[in-house]
Amino acid sequence: MPDLALQRDELQAWLRLTLSPGLGHRSARRLLGALGSAEAVFEAAPAQLGELLTPAQVQALNLPPANLTELLERTWNWLQQPAEGLCHQVLTLGDPAYPADLLNLADPPLMLYALSGQALPHSDGPLQAVAVVGSRNPSAQGLENAHAFAHSLVGQGFCVVSGLALGIDGAAHEGALSAAVRADPDRPWPTLAVVGTGLDRVYPRQHRALAHRVALQGVMLSEYPLGTPPLAANFPRRNRLIAALSRGTLVVEAALASGSLVTARLAAEQGKEVFAIPGSIHAPQSRGCHALIRQGAKLVETVQDILEELPAHQLPAQQTEVPCLASATPEAAAAGSACDDEVLDALGQDPCTLDTLQARCGWPTPALQARLLTLELNGQLSRLPGGRFQRIGMA
Repeated sequence: MPDLALQRDELQAWLRLTLSPGLGHRSARRLLGALGSAEAVFEAAPAQLGELLTPAQVQALNLPPANLTELLERTWNWLQQPAEGLCHQVLTLGDPAYPADLLNLADPPLMLYALSGQALPHSDGPLQAVAVVGSRNPSAQGLENAHAFAHSLVGQGFCVVSGLALGIDGAAHEGALSAAVRADPDRPWPTLAVVGTGLDRVYPRQHRALAHRVALQGVMLSEYPLGTPPLAANFPRRNRLIAALSRGTLVVEAALASGSLVTARLAAEQGKEVFAIPGSIHAPQSRGCHALIRQGAKLVETVQDILEELPAHQLPAQQTEVPCLASATPEAAAAGSACDDEVLDALGQDPCTLDTLQARCGWPTPALQARLLTLELNGQLSRLPGGRFQRIGMA
C-alpha cells in the first residue's frame, strides 16, 4: 500500500527540494520554517525566496533537477509495491514517525527512507539504543565480542544500531537478531541498520540475506534516494545518524584510520557516551580503541560496564542466555570451569604461532596439532593467516 500520508505532489516537492544543487539542509530548513511546506517553497515568488536564499540558490530552485521525474516514479512505485512482508516508508521533517533523536542534529536529513516489518510508529522520544561499530577486517575475537555484546544489549531492552558493513557491523546485527526471538514485542526493535545507499540496493552484497532479516525484524534506514550507489563520501555522513540514534556508541575494534572513530567522535560531540573494548597491543585493530580510551572513552569488559552509564530503567530487563564473554563477572571468570584448558591457557588472548604455543605448553607437535584441530572444530579458536591461532571469546 502507498504511504497515504505523503501524496504524489508532496513527494515530488520534497524530492525536488533535496535534489536542488547548492541548497543544503540548513537552507532547506530555513525555507520550510518560513514557508511551511515543501510544496509552498516551489509556489513562492522569486522575491520571497530571495529574502531567504542567495541568488544562486534561487536560480537552482527554479530549475527542476534532470532526474526528478525518474526518481519520483521509482520512489512512488517503491511505496506502492513493497516487498512481501515489509513496509516501505518515506519520512519527511515534521512527520510524526520521524526519529526525534535526529532533530537535534545541525543538519537532520530532509527525508528518510525506511524499510521494516511494520510501519514505524509515531516517535515519542529518544530511541533506547546503543551503537555497536568497528573494523571491517576484525579478528575472530572481535567478531565474537560484537555478537556477544549485541545479543546481551538486546536482552537488556536496547536496540543495537550499526551500519551493515562487513566485519563488526554484521556481527552486531547478527548478535542482536539472535536475541530477538526472545524479545518482548513492546520493546524497541532488536536492531536498526543505517546504510549509505538507497534502500533498493544492498551493500555489501554479501549481506543481502542479513539486510532482509534486519528489515523483517528491525529497521533499515537511509537518507539517500533510491538508486544511490555505495559512494565513499556517503558512509562518513551516515555515521552521524548512527551516533545520533543511539544513547551511546561501543567501538569493538578499530584501526587508527577508521570510520568507527568518526562515529565515536560524532557521538562525543553530541554529548553521547563512548565505550571501547581494549585488545592486544600487537593488533592493529585495537589501536583505535586504545586511542579512544586514552581520550576518555570508557573501557568496557562486560555489558554491565555499559549499563552502569546507560541504565535500562525505562524498560524491564529481560533475562537471556548470552555468551560468557559479554555477561561474565570477574567472579564467574575466575571460576571458569568450562573454560579451563591447558592449550587455551597457553594461547592466551593474542594470536600466536604453533612454535610459540609449543614452547609455552611443552606438548609434542602431533598431540598439540590434534588438540588445536579439536578446539577449532568446537569453535573455540580460529586459524589466522601466517600459521597463527586466535582464541575466540572466553572458551
